[in-house]
Amino acid sequence: MITISRALFVLTTFIAISFTSSCATLTSDIEVESHANPDVNYHSYKTYAWAGSAQIVFDPVGQWEQPTLDMDEEVRFVINRELRNRSINQVDRDPDLFVVFAAGIDTTVLELKEDPNSDKKVLTNVPKAALLIALIDADTGYAVWLGYAMGDLQQQQSVENIRARIDYAVSEIFKSYNQ
Repeated sequence: MITISRALFVLTTFIAISFTSSCATLTSDIEVESHANPDVNYHSYKTYAWAGSAQIVFDPVGQWEQPTLDMDEEVRFVINRELRNRSINQVDRDPDLFVVFAAGIDTTVLELKEDPNSDKKVLTNVPKAALLIALIDADTGYAVWLGYAMGDLQQQQSVENIRARIDYAVSEIFKSYNQ
């Protein structure tokens, strides 16, 4: 006989496993790397300001970019959150750091993929997207930390999936930030 608490435990476990595996599938193609200057005291950085951003894609018909979502603003939102989580606050004047990011798409990438109708591999266009985030020391003008994420560009993603992928990429990039 299963008790109510046992049934709730099984249901909760099932939901957690389903959520974890769906996130893993949604973000499994994303690769992240970061680089930090080992000579920098990251505890000294308490404030930042935006230096700018660049998005390198021309997509007038919305084939690659969701037309109802401002991806630059989504990336900024998650970066702001990650910096606040590290007790680095945004200011209008005299920041310790400048933050910049660039996003780009390479629509010419080709890979061998399994053809679902045969056992053969076929050359397939698999566009790649990348996001680069750099933190620049305001006094020296040198980048003291940078991270990037690369992944497959998937057409016709829902807004929720795009947000989840951006959140994952930025969060993973900042995991290595030295506090």
